[in-house]
Amino acid sequence: MFSASLTWFLIGVVFLFAELAMPGLILIFFCFGSWVAALTLLFADVSVQVQLVVFLVSSLVLLFTLRKVFMRTFGGRLKDGADKELADRAVGRQALVTTAIRPAVPGEIKFRGSFWRAAADVDIPEGATVVIEGPGSDDGLTFRVRPL
Repeated sequence: MFSASLTWFLIGVVFLFAELAMPGLILIFFCFGSWVAALTLLFADVSVQVQLVVFLVSSLVLLFTLRKVFMRTFGGRLKDGADKELADRAVGRQALVTTAIRPAVPGEIKFRGSFWRAAADVDIPEGATVVIEGPGSDDGLTFRVRPL
């Protein structure tokens, strides 16, 4: 049968695969906590209650102390530079309005075969041709346009 140390190690492996399947940089710390419990059992014969306390305390301490470091290291960037490049290349290009644009209500344009939200300072009817002036928001999904 399995030893308690091997069981904790395998629980850690399950947490590791769960983290890989659902990345969020949380489950990895429970993986580490399981492995700390496994190491504890290699050096000391402790009760199940102590094993659970070692697992929970080590997991939570590692989570709260190292998660920010891991997020900076492995979290990646939230915004892709390609969005800005697309907006920069689109400036001065023409697009077709597919949904009317009002100053307070964004509409929709067709640009390079895709549909995009568009904002303008004036009313622009559906079917009009517009010129893209640049990005209309920080999300990278809206263009600022003006009538041609």
